[in-house]
Amino acid sequence: MAFSSKTGFKTAIAALGALWLAAPAAAPAQLFVNDPPLQSGPIEGSDPLVGLPIPGATPAEYRAHLIWNLRSGLNVAALQCQFSPYLRAVDNYNAFLVHHGTELAAAYSALEAYFRRVGGRNGPRNFDQYSTQTYNNFSTLRAQLGFCQTASRIAKEALTRPKGQLGQFALMRMREFRSSLTPAYDGFAYSRVPITLAPLPGVGRRDCSQLRGRDRRECEGN
Repeated sequence: MAFSSKTGFKTAIAALGALWLAAPAAAPAQLFVNDPPLQSGPIEGSDPLVGLPIPGATPAEYRAHLIWNLRSGLNVAALQCQFSPYLRAVDNYNAFLVHHGTELAAAYSALEAYFRRVGGRNGPRNFDQYSTQTYNNFSTLRAQLGFCQTASRIAKEALTRPKGQLGQFALMRMREFRSSLTPAYDGFAYSRVPITLAPLPGVGRRDCSQLRGRDRRECEGN
C-alpha cells in the first residue's frame, strides 16, 4: 500500500484499519525445527541492501529510508503471513504502527521532503513509485516461511523497544530482514538421520501366561 496522500502518515495509518483482524492468544511462532542461517549485524541506511537507491540523501533521510523499509516489510508480512495464526502478523503490525507512530510519521515526512527536493514537481509521484516498489521487493513465495518467521520476530521485538529508538532498531535488524528473502530450508527436514528407537519392554513377545509346564518354559525361553 503506497502512501502518497498529502494528508500525511496519520491518514495512512487510518487506511490500514482494514488489517485489524481477530487474532488468537500469544503463542510461540516457530516454523522450523532448526532455524535457517541468516546474515545479521548492523547496516547503514546508504547500503544498497536496504532498498532502492536514494542518491544525495542526508543522514537523516537515510535513517528515514531504513525505517520506511522496515515498516514496508512488516506491512507485507501482515498481508502474506496470515496462513499461520501463531505468527500474529496482523496483530503485531497494527501494534507496531501505534507504538512507533511518531517516528514513522517523521520518516514519512523526511522521505516526502527528499523526493520533493530531488524531484521537484515529480516528487510526489516518485515517492509513490518508491513506496510501491519497496513493497514489491519484500514480496516472496519461495522464501515465505523464513521471511514470515523473521518478520514475526522483528515485529515482536520492535514492540519492546522504547519510542524514539526505531531508527537504531532498524539499523540492527534490516540485514537479517533482507537475508530472510533468500530461500532457505529446514535442515532437519531435508538431511536428518533416521532415528532408531529402542523397543518397549514386552512389545513383540509371545504371551505365555496361559501355558503350563514344559510348554510355558519353552515359550518363555524364546
